[in-house]
Amino acid sequence: MRGLKATGGDMGRRSFMVLAGTALAAPAILRFTRAYAATPTIKVGHVSPVSGPLAGFAEANDYILNGIKKALSGVDNNGKSWAIEIISKDSQSNPNRAAEVAADLILKDEVDIIVAASTPDTVNPVSDQAEANGTPCITTDCPWQPYFFGRNGLPDKGFESTYHFFWGLEDVIAAFQSLWDNPNVAKKVGGLFPNDADGNAWGDPERGFPKPLKESGYALTDPGRYQPMSDDFSAYISAFKAAGAEIVTGNMIPPDFATFWSQAGQQGLRPKIVTIGKALLFPSVIASLGERGIGLSSEIWWSPNHPFSSSLTGESSRVLAEGYTKAANRPWTQPIGFKHALFEVVADVVKRTADLDDPVAIIDAIKATNIKTIVGPVDWSKGPVKNVTKTPLVAGQWQSVNGRAELVITTNKQAPDIPVGGELKLL
Repeated sequence: MRGLKATGGDMGRRSFMVLAGTALAAPAILRFTRAYAATPTIKVGHVSPVSGPLAGFAEANDYILNGIKKALSGVDNNGKSWAIEIISKDSQSNPNRAAEVAADLILKDEVDIIVAASTPDTVNPVSDQAEANGTPCITTDCPWQPYFFGRNGLPDKGFESTYHFFWGLEDVIAAFQSLWDNPNVAKKVGGLFPNDADGNAWGDPERGFPKPLKESGYALTDPGRYQPMSDDFSAYISAFKAAGAEIVTGNMIPPDFATFWSQAGQQGLRPKIVTIGKALLFPSVIASLGERGIGLSSEIWWSPNHPFSSSLTGESSRVLAEGYTKAANRPWTQPIGFKHALFEVVADVVKRTADLDDPVAIIDAIKATNIKTIVGPVDWSKGPVKNVTKTPLVAGQWQSVNGRAELVITTNKQAPDIPVGGELKLL
């Protein structure tokens, strides 16, 4: 049954069974055994990179999922309490593996909804499997352009069953430029873009960094795509030095940035600002870099200082972050908020769905979402394209605060309701 293609109002699972005739008994049995059970259950599949180079995105999985399972012990739908069962699988930071486990969740576990997070390497293959099988899907933690255009999305058409919330490249570019706006820093930028879905999107001549940087008076030196897990960045470092780059930016996985930054120090590259997406999100990465981690900068999707609260538990951003720090004895990380928000949206959708046995009804409820979450509003009626809604973004720097590395918000030009905690310090 999970192999049916949901196409808006065309053919849902039940209408197919009516047309099939001989299979008519299947949904009747499902409705009796599930919808009429004492506590019926909705299955939610969850795909995340627990292992591999993207594992930092899943660092807080256990804490978040344990809290979510308690909060979702019973969700009311049409006067009846439904249990929500979460089945979580590891993508191993591999797009092929992400597609494989997503297919297992849809076809073998028969999940009703599938969710995923953490870069297009996870989000896109999961979404593609969900779209192919008509399974309601909600994703996050990936700029919307590599999610949408990376899946060959058409703005006037969009997708049928897959929905995404996060910020876009236009937001991170604006945040980075605001971060770099300093009269003591030349507008000469070195770009590090890997040959993967994120890197190709960030380095795209039209949709990525090159065009808006040029329009803002920045000279970008982009030596071309490098292969992820590269062990030699000498050519890039030489090109940046020759161009007089005082800013280095890009989108990298942590191992690649560690290699680049070590070789940059050895080869005498001394930029005044280093702002890297993805790699510099995590306290563990900064700690591994020692003193050379202080002063690096990155986008900030979520922090304890974000003025948002959970629609599910009522917890503030600070309470959620401090709860993780206390339970895990580790610093908070940005994906905490978005992983929690995924399940806020799931709970809200389950509450509002007219018929939880019908995938099309679940998709209709996702479309109609308008909810304030711990990462900000989620409302798919507002675009920027079909199936996508945006969340706010700021940027900041890793600074030494009381002898400890802390990520400090230093610019909030694009989201002034999120407070600034300090000023950017040049390297």
